[in-house]
Amino acid sequence: MSRVSARLSDLGYAAGWAAVRHAPESLARGLFDRAGELAGRRNGGPEQLRRNLARVIATTPDEVPDDLVADAVRSYARYWCEAFRLPAQDLATTAATMTLPDEDHGILDDAVAKGKGVILALPHSGNWDMAGVWLVQHYGQFATVAERLRPESLFNRFVAYRESLGFEIFPLSGGEQPPFGLLAERLRAGKIICLLGERDLARHGVPVTFFGERTRMPAGPARLAIETGAALIPVHHWFTESPTSIASCGRPIDVSGGVGPATQALADVFATNIAAHPQDWHMLQPLWESDWSDERRARLTRQETPTGEAAAGEVER
Repeated sequence: MSRVSARLSDLGYAAGWAAVRHAPESLARGLFDRAGELAGRRNGGPEQLRRNLARVIATTPDEVPDDLVADAVRSYARYWCEAFRLPAQDLATTAATMTLPDEDHGILDDAVAKGKGVILALPHSGNWDMAGVWLVQHYGQFATVAERLRPESLFNRFVAYRESLGFEIFPLSGGEQPPFGLLAERLRAGKIICLLGERDLARHGVPVTFFGERTRMPAGPARLAIETGAALIPVHHWFTESPTSIASCGRPIDVSGGVGPATQALADVFATNIAAHPQDWHMLQPLWESDWSDERRARLTRQETPTGEAAAGEVER
């Protein structure tokens, strides 16, 4: 991204936060819903989103229903509408719009009560910020990692936004310390951390099979669980009728087999949940190896260790 494009992106997000947060809710949601509908149907919708959804529903991109693509883009638009509005809302009231079933609440309570820390791993589904707001209201501050964006002013804007919601933010790269050690400290103190777990942002994750195809997912969640003894719990969030939503907590992942098997087990849970709510999975980027660029494949080959396993996870040491 050029400096000019990066600066325009920053200004665009700034305008969104300034305007949308103060607009009447019905107007803001209506505009974003309409924009999502139009973008989802124009020329068949985003090509990469269609390719990704084809894996989820086990078909070819051409056979993905246009309605599903439109619903997915409209869901993504809802995420941004809510993100722009969250800082100006009463967070306790907002958190009450999300439901976590009693059984799932019990899973989380039991893990927290053990005092060894809890790792909540989730895919880019629904509104992960909304799920975070709910978590803060029920369990207090948690720690997470933020991808470093360009320009720096845009990254700072997102950090300030999430800190205003009660999150503790560590940069994925470029911080005073790598985030792995800081997250491990929080876990050893019995705290909760949240990690988005299906995109290999650091580009050196571990191999997994996801919807029948090979990709890589970050090793950080499993590695942290193994090294600290914290529970690794898969979480999913999806939308219901606006403004309500639902989240789920799965049983803790067994990490006794090591990083690779634990990450695969996490990928399997993600796949089950995404297949149940495909329209709310916001994955518009290439995820599977068959969609990667030649440059990314070459970089991955250079990063491989002699054993053929990835050197580190998304949460760098």
